[in-house]
Amino acid sequence: MSVRIITDSACDIPADQANAMGIELLPLTVVFGKEEYLDGQTLSCEKFYEKLIETDELPHTCQISPFRYEEAFEKVREQGDEAVCITISSKLSGSFNSAQVAHARFPCGIRLVDSRNVCIGQQILVLLAVRLRDRGKSADEIAEELERRKGEIRVLGLLDTLEYLKKGGRISPAVAFAGSLLSVKPVIAVEDGEVSLIGKARGSKNGNNLLKTYVEKSGGIDFSMPYALAYSGLSDSLLQKYIADSAALYEQHADCLPVCRIGCAIGTHVGPGTVAVAFYRKL
Repeated sequence: MSVRIITDSACDIPADQANAMGIELLPLTVVFGKEEYLDGQTLSCEKFYEKLIETDELPHTCQISPFRYEEAFEKVREQGDEAVCITISSKLSGSFNSAQVAHARFPCGIRLVDSRNVCIGQQILVLLAVRLRDRGKSADEIAEELERRKGEIRVLGLLDTLEYLKKGGRISPAVAFAGSLLSVKPVIAVEDGEVSLIGKARGSKNGNNLLKTYVEKSGGIDFSMPYALAYSGLSDSLLQKYIADSAALYEQHADCLPVCRIGCAIGTHVGPGTVAVAFYRKL
């Protein structure tokens, strides 16, 4: 009997990496106007940001259906395996509820975990599950460890623009305009399963310093656990600037930093130019 790891594309693990690690990715649906795409399958990150920059109307994502989870769980049962299914935060998507509906039909051998996170915060929880699976842990043991450790995850992000928060109705046009004049860079975090604004800085240099300060205030990064850096948009130049400005945080790990691109689940709301870091805080 094998343990399978199932998650959704909101974790922003690239498909080739997921395949190499034996992770099954279920795609969110991305809707631009009347056009629907499967995240990471019929719509790449590059194409997503190209379309996002070109459109005046924000796209939206749709939760994964119970039927799609049922298909995945049925395969697990047919092969005599067990599985841990890790979803995007239930406060950000209905996907966890869909998984619960499917789980009612396939209760044996399937463990559900609400990550209470998204993007690279969800990603490092999935990577911990893979690590535990590779150590021979059962689905029950993995799920119990994930539930115990997920509260230690910290996700922090520095936005380059307020424009997409304005488009999404999260801030007023007046606040967005004032922020653009002052070069305000908001700092966001995932707290209790939701995205919240925790600080602001003028200019990217101050923003990077503020982000570094929040990492330190969180207790610092436990480099023995999975961690990740990410950027949104078509260029990673702002992420590279953050890494240079925060060299002291990563000096022992600069040659192997795990970097990925923020996908549609969060990219829709923050736009291009965002820098993010996810880690387990030191205990």
